[in-house]
Amino acid sequence: MTDSQLIRDIKDGDTQLYSILIKRYERKIYSFIYNMLKSSGLESSSEDLCQDTFYKAYRSLSTFREVEASFSTWLYTIARNTVLSELRKHKSTKVSIDDESGYIPLAAFDTMPEQSILRNEKVSLVREAINNLPEKQRSALILREYNQLDYQEIANILGQTISSVKSLLFRARVSVKNQLEPYFHEPKYEEYEGMK
Repeated sequence: MTDSQLIRDIKDGDTQLYSILIKRYERKIYSFIYNMLKSSGLESSSEDLCQDTFYKAYRSLSTFREVEASFSTWLYTIARNTVLSELRKHKSTKVSIDDESGYIPLAAFDTMPEQSILRNEKVSLVREAINNLPEKQRSALILREYNQLDYQEIANILGQTISSVKSLLFRARVSVKNQLEPYFHEPKYEEYEGMK
């Protein structure tokens, strides 16, 4: 059954079918919300905000019109607005790079502790760089890189043109690269006389 058929049947009174839409999109929406919140250290709220998103979508389903957007685009837009609202509540809270809540073990600590620590530090730096992006750039980057959405879907979610989305992504990537360059730049050692 397509999204359109499900929505028509739900609007006609078969509300039990909404659970199919939830199962279809829950992972993607959760992942998007989680990645939007992670750079701010608020990822523990992801599940609640995911539920809020589906609840808001259900309450507003009667206003959904397919001619304006697909259901998934509409749902991502609701999720994005829900996340932005949550981030505004916590705007004064800044996450330190040294914050232990951002620690993710990527390798067995007892086998290669140095590698694990370095990887976790890099992950934290990337999160911080993404967190420093303006909101639209951050949203576009997460939708593209983490959620693998195409330019048209991102444009619909953000209310932008495709060329604007490409521009947002370009600026976001350049900004992240510039922020990270001092940390990942290999120092060049000049040859001194006597070292040749």
